[in-house]
Amino acid sequence: MMKPIRVLIAKPGLDGHDRGALIIAQALRDHGMEVIYTGLRQSPVQIARAAVQEDVDVVGLSSLSGAHKSLFPKVVEALADEQAADIPVIGGGVIPAEDIPYLEEKGVAKIFTSGAPTDAIAVYIKQLMNHDTIEPPKKIAHIGIAVESLEMALPFYQNTLGLSLEAVEEVSSEKVRVAFFPIGDTKIELLEPTSDDSPIHQFISKKGEGIHHIALEVDDISHRLQQYIDEGVALIHNEPKEGAHQSQIAFLHPKAAKGVMYELCQPNQED
Repeated sequence: MMKPIRVLIAKPGLDGHDRGALIIAQALRDHGMEVIYTGLRQSPVQIARAAVQEDVDVVGLSSLSGAHKSLFPKVVEALADEQAADIPVIGGGVIPAEDIPYLEEKGVAKIFTSGAPTDAIAVYIKQLMNHDTIEPPKKIAHIGIAVESLEMALPFYQNTLGLSLEAVEEVSSEKVRVAFFPIGDTKIELLEPTSDDSPIHQFISKKGEGIHHIALEVDDISHRLQQYIDEGVALIHNEPKEGAHQSQIAFLHPKAAKGVMYELCQPNQED
């Protein structure tokens, strides 16, 4: 039987509110983790020593006081002083987005802002312990643009922008004809519907021609989709399907990214 993950939840500094920390603690317990909560107003040294004494796998810090830029790095430093630098530190609470790069530079493994689902925190900790955290996408594979007619759209891209047409093909699974124009390390993909029940036809009917999606190149798309499912990310496709150039593709639901449609794309390994 596998040893349960042990997590220390701590409130550093003078912050006197711990409702959020208690909610996180219960959510992690619901995921089968052992959680130690140290209570309010703990110093970085107290937190580090408790982490060592309790033999925890992860330290989770919560801050609502605005002192996170000082306190979170001090906890990382205190763990190093206790010869426990291998215990990862994650943080959450009221953390401005502009402070996240600084905190990560100072050794905090991950920051979860106030809108993060508790399931996502639990899944991340499990991935962290299994050395299975999600790698960033490799690049923008292409930007998909919905058009009523490829032939009518081509002159702008070929003549006005001066781009070279790489290929045109039909993707039967998505009921579209697509045309690719390489530009730098990415491509522009034009999508023309081939039937009235094509998703692209429905998109154009509702919103008109324009940007439809951003495609991100990834490795092991099936594994990534399962990780997203575990996190509760809204998906259009739970499993990959065949796309252009015999690639494997899957779409995230726009509500997962505030209205932006993202496509995951794993290129054909023979390309």
